[in-house]
Amino acid sequence: MDDSLDRAFAALADPTRRAIIQRLAQGEASVSDLAAPFRISQPAISKHLKVLEDAGLIETGRAGQLRPRRLKPSGLTDARRFIEEMANYWPDRFDRLDAFLATQTTEKDQSE
Repeated sequence: MDDSLDRAFAALADPTRRAIIQRLAQGEASVSDLAAPFRISQPAISKHLKVLEDAGLIETGRAGQLRPRRLKPSGLTDARRFIEEMANYWPDRFDRLDAFLATQTTEKDQSE
């Protein structure tokens, strides 16, 4: 899990790649379609796509001579699982912090 999780988070760390993922959430697209909203070259977009594909987040389809890219939802499984685990972890920690702070306030009030 760690290797795929590391690759997914590394790929998603870049704002251009996140924007590409958001665009692909609307449906598959060609490289030129994906490059259109950015002020970077098509080869630079292709490099971003390679990172996303290597991370297992997207895949390349085949439609005649076209090679449209599309999301690969299973690529986010490990990242989603990690985020869900952390989301469950933090509320418990905040509840403990609240309880601790409440005891500190009570102790301070009693000492005054």
